[in-house]
Amino acid sequence: MKALIIGGGGFVGKYLIKELSGNGTEVCATCLPGESIGGCAAYTLDILKKDDITALLDELMPDIVYHLAAQSSVAVSWRKPQLTAEINVVGTINVLEALREARRQDMRLIMIGSGEEYGFIRREACPLSESEPLHPGNIYAATKACGEMMGEIYARAYKKDIIMVRAFNHSGPGQSEVFVISDFCRQTAQIELGLKKPEICVGNLSAMRDFTDVRDVVRAYRLLGDRGVSGRIYNVGRGSAVTIQSILDTILSLASLPIEVKTDPARMRASDIPVIEPDVSRIYADTGWRAEITIEQTIQDTLDFWREGLRQQDTP
Repeated sequence: MKALIIGGGGFVGKYLIKELSGNGTEVCATCLPGESIGGCAAYTLDILKKDDITALLDELMPDIVYHLAAQSSVAVSWRKPQLTAEINVVGTINVLEALREARRQDMRLIMIGSGEEYGFIRREACPLSESEPLHPGNIYAATKACGEMMGEIYARAYKKDIIMVRAFNHSGPGQSEVFVISDFCRQTAQIELGLKKPEICVGNLSAMRDFTDVRDVVRAYRLLGDRGVSGRIYNVGRGSAVTIQSILDTILSLASLPIEVKTDPARMRASDIPVIEPDVSRIYADTGWRAEITIEQTIQDTLDFWREGLRQQDTP
């Protein structure tokens, strides 16, 4: 089995390389200039250049392609809507067109979307099944929903082997601080090392989200590649939402000193959905996958990652 990961230089890509390689798959991955990839053959690729994608598919002839390349921050999407649409919509169409044009026509494509696509939902609709109508509530979500619809069209019109994923919030060591668990852990580690005042800045703490460890998420992607049903959409998540407040409380309980919490208006999103929680029965039925790593373990590992990283930076 040979796999190509498009967007392998990012947070999830690095974990997926390890997961696939550790289970006997020959892995190749793409990255942007300046990104580094270890553990597999690496290729520089800009998904806004469709012909380059086609050429790489023809060169490598993979059995399966994982499309991870995306602008994945909701906050950034509000600041940079054009960039988000270019990468998440135009870039995805380029990947689909390259798949259609490639010499090898039986490649499987795993398209990674987002639980944010569900958007403004009825409270009674949770847990959300894959058949729930989409009502994106932010620019990032709208672009991912559009990309998914394109995938469905290509699967149906061109008989392509495509599986679409709606991945809910995932976190773990090495994630960018623009995401909430990593952000809170980074601030806590900075405070412990005396790099900032004992104050942690937060946004909306009442929102409820489903958090899964990235190591569980990439295992889901591998199993979908092996056992997923072509043409289907799959939720990937823990299946149990928690408040951002509870995430913060866990982090504060692990801190080595008292920390004051301060609300920062700049961290409030222009539009925030109160609760997002998935029904994950479909992926369990088709692959047997369930999340195994506790959220407490994810938080501990992420906090330790920031402690070690900042300590090394602070050491002469």
